[in-house]
Amino acid sequence: MTKPSLPDLLHAAVSAVGGTERPGQVAMAEAVAEAIDDNSHRLIQAGTGTGKSLGYLVPALAHGERVVVATATLALQRQLVERDLPRTVDALHPQLRRRPQFAMLKGRSNYLCLHRLHEGAPQDEEEGLFDQFEAATPTSKLGKDLLRLRDWADETETGDRDDLTPGVSDKAWAQISVSSRECLGATKCAYGAECFAGAARERAKLADVVVTNHALLAIDAIEGAPVLPQHEVLIVDEAHELVSRVTGVATGELTPGQVNRAVKRSAKLVDEKTADALQTASESFERVMELALPGRLEQIPEDLGYALMSLRDAARNVISAIGATRDKSVHDEDAVRKQALAAVESIHSVAERITNGSEYDVVWYERHDRFGATLRVAPLSVSGLLREKLFEDRSVVLTSATLKIGGDFNGVAASLGLSAEGVEGDDVPAWKGLDVGSPFDYPKQGILYVAKHLATPGREGTRGDMMDELAELIEAAGGRTLGLFSSMRGAKAAAEELRGRIDNPILLQGEETLGELIKAFAADPKTCLFGTLSLWQGVDVPGPSCQLVVMDRIPFPRPDDPLMSARQKSVEEHGGNGFMAVAATHAALLMAQGAGRLVRATGDRGVVAVLDPRLATARYGSFLRATLPDFWYTTDRNQVRRSLAAIDATAQADGK
Repeated sequence: MTKPSLPDLLHAAVSAVGGTERPGQVAMAEAVAEAIDDNSHRLIQAGTGTGKSLGYLVPALAHGERVVVATATLALQRQLVERDLPRTVDALHPQLRRRPQFAMLKGRSNYLCLHRLHEGAPQDEEEGLFDQFEAATPTSKLGKDLLRLRDWADETETGDRDDLTPGVSDKAWAQISVSSRECLGATKCAYGAECFAGAARERAKLADVVVTNHALLAIDAIEGAPVLPQHEVLIVDEAHELVSRVTGVATGELTPGQVNRAVKRSAKLVDEKTADALQTASESFERVMELALPGRLEQIPEDLGYALMSLRDAARNVISAIGATRDKSVHDEDAVRKQALAAVESIHSVAERITNGSEYDVVWYERHDRFGATLRVAPLSVSGLLREKLFEDRSVVLTSATLKIGGDFNGVAASLGLSAEGVEGDDVPAWKGLDVGSPFDYPKQGILYVAKHLATPGREGTRGDMMDELAELIEAAGGRTLGLFSSMRGAKAAAEELRGRIDNPILLQGEETLGELIKAFAADPKTCLFGTLSLWQGVDVPGPSCQLVVMDRIPFPRPDDPLMSARQKSVEEHGGNGFMAVAATHAALLMAQGAGRLVRATGDRGVVAVLDPRLATARYGSFLRATLPDFWYTTDRNQVRRSLAAIDATAQADGK
């Protein structure tokens, strides 16, 4: 039987989802197929509207080897498993003569744990789950959540938290879930045969395509114990997010509250002397943390060093003692021991990591008004880890709408542990970059306006001229505005100020769930939506409700961000330009994502307004602009107001 051609397969898949075949999608599919055949690597930038999901799914399914697809957002995971994969498999079946299986796999804590549901969570004061049900009044939010979870447990087929609608608080979910460290394991657990997380893993082992998230991919790479089934092809979608997600997984933290919980959980499982030693170490650590000031610790202070060594040694002794004793008087001893071990092992590993003092780690204090001080440790870079763990023994395709920073792929490649394109060596994975463009006509559909006349934003204080400009732009646009702010403080200040100045309703992130806010924003064109980080990347509102995207300033990382400033300093010490490699690259990625909110469909029109003159005047401005969609560029405020008014008038004439 002749092998079906890739163009025929792609045509069948696109027709099945009611889409239109696009040149960029065809070019992408061919590049993915070539990478899989050659066992090589690709970085593929595919703009919004390219149809990149089918661009990688069709060649992956056609090849027949097992594929893992890792994405950053829940929305894309669901789209792949609930919409794109079922339709694509059906469409390709007549030509492939087989029906590839697919499955979703997440970390264990995303699934309901039947043991914890039925036997109770071993609590610090020996309160089980049902004590939680009793303690939480049925009218309280927690009580309602817990009762609903108990009912849901009887009907769910997956036990997946994301299948629970509406969702519940983290506090409620923690009562019926476990981390991988707390899990008893199928052989010791009375509910092992019915385990939801276990069933998800079994489905993944049998699947041709496994859809997961960046965090689980990172855990699989970092922790050495394989979580994902063996696979020949890895496709990383939303790849611009990968480095920050892997960094998050590789970051450890210690708080006094966390240490206290570990002390309480382990106290009854070890002898008094061992328990007292951990208690004493915990108290010393708490005293040090009370005086902690936010910021990076380039050297570990003597008092903190002693406290961490005491914690490390006491925790190690507790771990040994828990492993060597049994106490039949403890109810559900295996679960209690497992949870205590997990808590103490976490303390030990972070304390040991910081006391070992690797030059490749960054250590800092954070302080929160409500929760007090936290000690954190994160890798200076994850590039070496990614190079070693990601690119060996399989073909890797990384794709996103934003991979070319400042006009080329090399910045993103370096963060992934790859050398410059075209450079080859024994331990340097070779790769090729491809920009398949976008189906949108950006110069005709959008304007990039930089408010060059405004004062340069300072670190603190209100920006009166910026508020005036923002109010005038919104009025010219007739609402229809997504306001992207570099801080929550800035978003709140703008919302408060403008609610008293203009008639348009202004929604503010945090005043309702993100999903509800976006729904309300899309439903009423006169409405504006203001917010911070998750709005820069998480909003998909095609049509006339979003015709003006405003960025209050270039979103450089804060100068006092310990990890970013350490990374910048490291680049400079190695002879590079730390500002461009770290701060400017960070800002460029975010701005490209933010600007991408404007044009989501071929009929969309509008303006991206940046209220920071540095984009027009600073030397790095051209680097940032080269990363943005190729909109028509202007600094003429009057021209922009006329354009916005015309776009608004057209939308109103169309009844939108």
